[in-house]
Amino acid sequence: MLDYAFLKVIWWALVGVLLIGFAIMDGHDMGVGTLLPFLGKDDTDRRVMINTVAPHWDGNQVWFITAGGAVFAAWPMVYATAFSGMYWALLLVLFALFFRPVGFEYRSKLPHPAWRKGWDWGLFAGSAVPALVFGVAFGNLLQGLPFSLDESLRSSYSGSFWALLNPFALLAGVVSLSLLCMQGASFLAHRTEGELQQRAIRATRAAGVVMLIAFSLAGMWVTRLDGFVLNAIPDVHTTLNPLMKEVSRAPGGWLSNFNNLPFLWIIPLLAYTGAGLALACVGRGYTLAAFVGSSVACAGVILTAGVALFPFVLPSSIQPGASLTLWDACSSQLTLNVMLWVALIFTPIVLAYTGWAYRVMAGKVTRDYIAANDKQLY
Repeated sequence: MLDYAFLKVIWWALVGVLLIGFAIMDGHDMGVGTLLPFLGKDDTDRRVMINTVAPHWDGNQVWFITAGGAVFAAWPMVYATAFSGMYWALLLVLFALFFRPVGFEYRSKLPHPAWRKGWDWGLFAGSAVPALVFGVAFGNLLQGLPFSLDESLRSSYSGSFWALLNPFALLAGVVSLSLLCMQGASFLAHRTEGELQQRAIRATRAAGVVMLIAFSLAGMWVTRLDGFVLNAIPDVHTTLNPLMKEVSRAPGGWLSNFNNLPFLWIIPLLAYTGAGLALACVGRGYTLAAFVGSSVACAGVILTAGVALFPFVLPSSIQPGASLTLWDACSSQLTLNVMLWVALIFTPIVLAYTGWAYRVMAGKVTRDYIAANDKQLY
């Protein structure tokens, strides 16, 4: 059986990989859904947009579901505390996501313009709301959530839904929403042609510029936040109680990992490099390179937040010592070990199937294609 501390770090990395996979794979169809009412000038345009992601959107949900399941299995205390404390925010995401499968399946059942327009806005809500809330959640993590633990490790959350919508968290939400819009627009530019493709190119540029500005502003803001610093913790190779450590808060505390290991500054540079590549390539017709650049930006943004938080997973703003970390909020060594072998077996299968599906469904989706397959497509 692998070393316990090593398993804890491995599962922190694997959850990060799942989040990156979600941002790249599910992110581009969420981006297309968000842009649907704005880039599609008529019903055929909107059907073209929908059918660029139609073969894959439900399969891409695997990343989101698996990430939630991994948090539940690897960090049960984090799952319990976050899902009970941020109940209304997560319920909002759940209700918004309901619009996606119903919208995809029912939109083209009737030809009436009002019917289809209503589902277009439903797909917009089902895509934009989760993208925004995910960023808001990360913004609140960097500020700490108002929860505490008693001697029995029962959590008590003293915040509210409206308190989550604070200025810094909303700025993080703008980063997330614009990032996924750039991801969706660059994918759309690669899969379409003509006027719709030109609109997608302009949307990629606009979303990329907004993301870079918002990401830069958020980074400057983080330097002024009271970050969390782990001062002392018992042997991380054993099972730990979350109340057994010492935690302090200090301005710029979230930069300590970057300052201690300067090579980690490469990670936020990935976000700038990826977005810059997308902006430079998309207008020159290198749409696949633009999508790859946007995907690199997704990885860079998520890894930047993850490295800044490390080893914290769920910081507490009112009881810093009760903050949950990857060292003391995880499952048993046996559980993490079994989960690792399951991940090593099934992750390559998912990646292979996904790659095959995208290869089979590659190519442009055109207005003529929609007209020729009017009854078979979304």
